[in-house]
Formats: sequence, structure tokens, C-alpha cells
Amino acid sequence: MRALRLTAWGEPPALTEVERPVPHGAEVLVRVEAAGLCRSDLHVLEAPAGALPYRPPFTLGHEVAGRVASLGPDTDGVAVGERVVLYGPWGCGRCDRCAAGRDNYCDRRDALSWHGLGLGRDGGMAGHVLAPSARHLVPIGDLPAEQAAPLSDAALTSYHAVAGLRHMLGEGTTVLVIGVGGLGHLAVQLLAAITPSRILAVDVREEALALAHRSGAHYVTLMRADTDRVLRAESGGSGVDAVLDFVGGPESIELAVGLLRAGGELAVVGSGGGHLTVRKPGLLPPGFRLSLPYWGTRPELAEVVALARAGAIRVETERLPLSAAPEALHRLRGGRVRGRVVLVPD
Repeated sequence: MRALRLTAWGEPPALTEVERPVPHGAEVLVRVEAAGLCRSDLHVLEAPAGALPYRPPFTLGHEVAGRVASLGPDTDGVAVGERVVLYGPWGCGRCDRCAAGRDNYCDRRDALSWHGLGLGRDGGMAGHVLAPSARHLVPIGDLPAEQAAPLSDAALTSYHAVAGLRHMLGEGTTVLVIGVGGLGHLAVQLLAAITPSRILAVDVREEALALAHRSGAHYVTLMRADTDRVLRAESGGSGVDAVLDFVGGPESIELAVGLLRAGGELAVVGSGGGHLTVRKPGLLPPGFRLSLPYWGTRPELAEVVALARAGAIRVETERLPLSAAPEALHRLRGGRVRGRVVLVPD
């Protein structure tokens, strides 16, 4: 079968022929129907040798949906032919957090040579993918694969971040989403679906603002020199209750901190190289809280799938064949992707 693989650090990914895996023990072989393309894939491809614990070669792709093709002799809890989405952040499988479906916060994460599906372990940008256990599979029923695959990161990560702020997003509150790309447009939809909060959105691209508006944002604006003033006026003058930053750069974090009202919370999801310095009172809003949500839990993925099947969220996708992956990566690197590119086996 064909697979898009990282063969060596510093080298572009290669479409190569590899043997189809055979499941052993509790493993499950899934025939891939769709795999989402994520900026995390770029982070892996652009990482220098030694920056990540992964050991090439391995197949990329951590947003994967497909159909169960075969089972190892010790597998239970899933049937051949069942359509599933794969939960991507595989942990050690033995600690209390992994046992509770919270592999994203595995206690042994620092000791592992992988971070999950397509992140040090073979992923789903291929004809088939091997899951180490049925516990990493969530049924999707008749949900289209190109909608289901991005749920496992783009939607799950957004949902996990929104869930962490939900307690403070009641009636009369305002929330700001910075960066309306693959994750941000789903965060807007999730906020609209599960909170009564007024949603503001900001981005540097006009097309992203149009996407934010379609996704349910109440007010959108471009990132400019006067954005702080404009958004403060839209929030009634007192600032916003919470910010979801899907950029994580110096400008986005500065904007977020400047707009938060006292007791507000900033969730930084993006990894754009920004930083916060805590030196003295007055530098940050009183009662300021910061969270760094990472991916999400398996139970949350099941909740996200339920929302998608109910029509509460829909991923903006562009469907391409796996052979187009190099060009898709080039476009993603240049910021020319709207929503999510989804690759399907040729």
C-alpha cells in the first residue's frame, strides 16, 4: 500500500510502498477512508533532529477515519466492518490517566518515543492503519469520513479548550476567538452550540473572517493596530470574559491579555512562539487565569462525534487524493488552506 512517510529528519515526506500491517494481540487494522492534514504535521516535518523523541521512518497522519478491516486474536469491543474515527494521542496505556481515556495527559509521556498516531507511530496517511487497541476507536455510524477524520484533532482540541472555559461562559458573557483556521472555525461552532456567550473572532485573513461568520461568530474583524479598541467597544467597554488563542504568537497573546477583564481566562492552543512574563501586579488582569489545553480525552471525542452527527458542527473541508499531499503541505505552509484538507487513499 502507499503511505506518506517521514523517512529522515530534514527530508521532505515521501510517498512510498509499504506492507499492509497485520494485527496481532489486541490490535485492530483499519482501512483508511480519510485523513486530515494538520499544522502539527508541519511541526513534525520541520523539526530538527533531536527536537522530538520520534524515530523515523513512520507514516504521517493523526486525524483518521475508516472501517475496521481485521482484528487481532485478543481484540474485543469492535467488529469487522464497523466505521470508526481513531483517537490519536496514544499514551503508555498503563497509567491511571490512560485507563480513564486521558492519554493526552499520560503520566509517562516524557518517557515515550511517540506522542500518538502519526506522531512517532505509523499514522493514517496510507491505505490502512494499525491501532494498538480497540479503546482508541470511536464509532461514527454513517458520518462521512471526510467529516469524521478532522473531529479527532481539529474538533477535539477545540472542544477540550472550550470545555475548560464553559463554566465562565454563561448568559451575558463575551468570548474572543483568535485565529479562525482548521481549529478556530470549529471552536466558534462549538461555542455557539454549547454556550450562550457572545462570540467575537479575529484573524489576519478576510476569508477566515467569512468562515468565522458562517460558523456562528456574532462579530468579526481583521487584526489591525486598532483591534484592541474595536473589540473592547464590541464587548461593552469592560473587555471579554475569555479568550481562545489558536495562534499563540506574540501579537495574539498581547491582544488577548489586553482585552481580558478582571477574572478572565486565556486558553492558548496555538504554538506561534509567543510568551507571557509575570513580573508585578498590573501586568496582567487581576484574577487572570491561563490554561494550555492539549488535544482532548477519548470520552470528549465521543461527545464531539455525537455533536457532528446531530448537525451541531460541520468541518469546512477540501478533499484531495493522498498523492496530492506534497502540494497540500506546501499550501498549508503558506497559509493558503481554508478549514481542513482531507486526504483520501488513491
